Amino acid sequence: WIEVSGSSPRDVAKQLRDQQMVMKGHRDVAMITVLNRYIPTAAAFGGMCIGALTVMADFLGAIGSGTGILLAVTIIYQYYEMFLKEQQGQGDSYVFTE
Repeated sequence: WIEVSGSSPRDVAKQLRDQQMVMKGHRDVAMITVLNRYIPTAAAFGGMCIGALTVMADFLGAIGSGTGILLAVTIIYQYYEMFLKEQQGQGDSYVFTE
């Protein structure tokens, strides 16, 4: 999933290079190796946390299923992100900060 979503170490290193960001103490060519240490672990841990949250919600009998709650939160957050992008595109001064 990391490869498909554009979150692979190679993709992240390219994004950082495009933004002219560097990792202090590391060469530009070694950035992929350094990111490869952290990104797969963080992705696996995040997946386990989301899975555990879903299972706990199902066992505790939350309103709806754990999967339904997870889906609803994801959809709401996507709408929030779209709202922020639209507000920033218009240059309005009442944009929320993250």
